[in-house]
Amino acid sequence: MPDDAKTAAAPTTVKKFLEAGKKRLSLSLVAGESGLDRQIREPAINRPGLALAGFYKFFPVKRIQVVGHAEFSYYMSLPEDLRRERMERLFATRVPCIVYSRRRKPDDAACALANKYSVPLLRTQMITGPFANAATIIMEELTAPRARIHATMMEVAGMGILIEGPPGIGKSETALGLIKHGYALVADDCTEVRRNGDGSLVGSAVPLTRFYMEMRGLGIIHVPSIFGAASVRGEKKVDLVVTLKRQSECGDEIDRTGENVLYRTFLGVDVPQVVVPVAPGRDLVNFVETVAQEFSLRLSGQIAHIDLDERIKRRNVQLAQ
Repeated sequence: MPDDAKTAAAPTTVKKFLEAGKKRLSLSLVAGESGLDRQIREPAINRPGLALAGFYKFFPVKRIQVVGHAEFSYYMSLPEDLRRERMERLFATRVPCIVYSRRRKPDDAACALANKYSVPLLRTQMITGPFANAATIIMEELTAPRARIHATMMEVAGMGILIEGPPGIGKSETALGLIKHGYALVADDCTEVRRNGDGSLVGSAVPLTRFYMEMRGLGIIHVPSIFGAASVRGEKKVDLVVTLKRQSECGDEIDRTGENVLYRTFLGVDVPQVVVPVAPGRDLVNFVETVAQEFSLRLSGQIAHIDLDERIKRRNVQLAQ
């Protein structure tokens, strides 16, 4: 199947990193506010110990720089004039931003240089190693290729299910029925997907419409206010695509045995697909629920059509004896 979402990683700025890390990384802005729109072009984190010692060959200028305990102790051990000279050279490279870890407080000279060169100076309470690991994860999330898909996403039987189809075919109504069966909404009508570094596809709602649904004839509803906090999820890995089609349009796509596995491709990731014919009176809620449960069994190694085929072969052998 053709790729239904083009790979596109949006530029990540220091402002986005700061917003994402305020709670998760205990980040705060100390100086250099005018540089918050500076782009971070590489998601990895660097500790500029060699740079503070004056060695700039192979210096990764496109990365976030983290001043940890070792770097800070060395910097503070220098004479005041040399200290300012080394720090100014670091800021003059126009790195995206500099983060002081372990609650270290930047001195007045560093703050002045941050404002002079418009390089944000940040501070965190975290220990350097855990901070670098957590910051790398956030940067991978921020720089991951993303796309928006016209589909409703649910968590059903532990599976992340994208429900797609033309307007008015019953996506939201099916999702509502699944919520009443005890499952959870991830996104209604418009799902944002991102491709992680491990090749997995993760779906979430557009922030503005998160946890809201549009019901024809009723209007907009806020799902957790009606069904409780357990009825929604922030994000979920995309495991399966359920495509709703009018029965007259399905053609040869209807699978009667389960042998033919279709795929949909988003951001270069192939996701198994099931085409569901929609006809008057058909219970789509129970059908989609069963599809999710069946694919969950397949992931555990239990495949119904293979089991049945083996039983038929054994039976034929017995009859031939």
